[in-house]
Amino acid sequence: QVQLVESGGGLVQAGGSLRLSCAASGRTFSSGAMGWFRQSPGKEREFVAAARMSSGSAHYADSVKSRFTISRDNAKNKVYLQMNSLKPEDTAVYYCIARDGIILYVTPTEYDYWGQGTQVTVST
Repeated sequence: QVQLVESGGGLVQAGGSLRLSCAASGRTFSSGAMGWFRQSPGKEREFVAAARMSSGSAHYADSVKSRFTISRDNAKNKVYLQMNSLKPEDTAVYYCIARDGIILYVTPTEYDYWGQGTQVTVST
């Protein structure tokens, strides 16, 4: 059974930083892609960032580019999201996602595996 487990969420003041982690178990995604979506109350799930596990090449949403950095550790089957200069509008539940294949889609339906989510709250 494949599981994606997120950690690292919490409450932070605007301008602060958080680092999210996602650990995959049950299989590896070394030839696929892993990343993050987020969802705020009343809004649809929104692409944040994704990376190809083999090369590390990544794609970011415009709203987080230059503030967030995605990285991966194939040996540990993990992906990370370093979030800097956080803004109140970054407040959301952040979901770890994974898929087979290296295309970094921005639509949630293209990702087969999802974690349960971790809450990130950015206060003013």
